[in-house]
Order: sequence, then C-alpha cells, then structure tokens
Amino acid sequence: MSTAVDFTSRSNGMEIMDDLTCHGKVVDQTLRELDVINHWLGGNAATLNGLKKLLHKVDPKKTTSIVDLGCGSGEMLKLIAKQAKKEGRLVAHVGIDANPSIVAFAKEHSTAHGNIEFEAQNIFSKEFQERKFDVVLTTLFLHHFDSEQLIALFKQLKTQAEIGIVVNDLHRHPLAYYSIKLLTRFFSRSSMVQYDAPLSVLRAFKKQELITILKQAGIHNYTLKWKWAFRWQIIINS
Repeated sequence: MSTAVDFTSRSNGMEIMDDLTCHGKVVDQTLRELDVINHWLGGNAATLNGLKKLLHKVDPKKTTSIVDLGCGSGEMLKLIAKQAKKEGRLVAHVGIDANPSIVAFAKEHSTAHGNIEFEAQNIFSKEFQERKFDVVLTTLFLHHFDSEQLIALFKQLKTQAEIGIVVNDLHRHPLAYYSIKLLTRFFSRSSMVQYDAPLSVLRAFKKQELITILKQAGIHNYTLKWKWAFRWQIIINS
C-alpha cells in the first residue's frame, strides 16, 4: 500500500546529491540528464530572463562579475557566456559547487569557454563570504537548504551582490511531482535522477514560504513570479 505524499510542507529528506562525496559515472550521467531536462522543460529561461532584467541598464563594455552557486555541469554559465558574446557584453563567470567531482565535470565540459572559472567551495565559509560579485545566480539550488539556512544565506548574499540576485527554483505542486516522477522513471538512466528529481519537488517552495524567508532575511526590493515549468523566479535588486 503506497504512502500518501504530503505537499503541505517542505520535505526534509536528503537527496543523493547532497552527499558531497558522491562521484563517478552516476554523477556524470546525472549532470548530463539534468541539462537535458532543464533544456526541454524550459527551466533555464527563468535564470536567463532574470539576468537580462538585472543587466539591462549596465554598460556592456564594463566587465560584470557573475557567480553561479551550485553550478552543476556549468551549463547555465555556458549559456550566459554565449549570450554575452552575442551582445558584446564583457562578463567574468565563476561557478561554485561544494562537490569537487561536480566541479571537475564542469571544468572538463567547459574548456571552450575560457572566461568561465569553476571552484569547489563552501558558500558558508568565511573565505567565500568575504568575496563580492556584481550578480549572484542560484538555479535549482536553494531547495537543498532548510528555511533557517536560507534566511542566513540571503542575508549573506545581499551583502555580496553589488547589482542583484537571481533565483530560479522549483514550485512544490502535485502535478510537478508526478510528472517528473513519471518522466524520470521512463527516460532516465540515472538512479540519482530517478530518486532526487521527485524529492527535489517535495523540498521545493510554495509562494508564501519564499515571501516569508525573504522577509525574515530583510529583503524587500524584489519581484517574485511563477514561470514554466513549475519554477519560481526571484529578482532581487541590491
């Protein structure tokens, strides 16, 4: 007999990817599949559109520093680098991930983009907290943390981002959960994706939860919008 799924509050279940020692072929396969999912479901657009809105008044000839937290394969930064090249915009990209194996994958698969750097680093470390960036990006990253951690993180990031912050994360919804569960069951070859993807939705957010977290972090100058497919886009102006 199957257990009823609870969508009323965020799950505190641990994803396989939360184990920062995980490595090997399953991680590589997972990163490749996540890129495909984000591409075909249109999930990348929430980040790219948010970044465009933040930078529309920024001089393209002035180098803009962009950090992508929980960068995964580096695909988002590669998309941004391609767009910046089209626009003639000068950008310095840094991808941060706490798992060295993921950073190694990102480096190996981003060699064509010489202006993207990747680092294995703890974003809560004093070393990282002392750094400044023009723009901070988080794509499918914040749902890995509980509310208290997120409040602390937002307080930290608002002191680090000179221009603003773009958040792209999941909407906790039954249709999102059952859709991704079905999709990954039939099309994924990664056991990590099959397990983590539905759990990610259960760890995701309702609108009011995000509003409460932002308020408690002292962040008021922002927009919060729903985007396809079951994504929240938050644009925070510094």
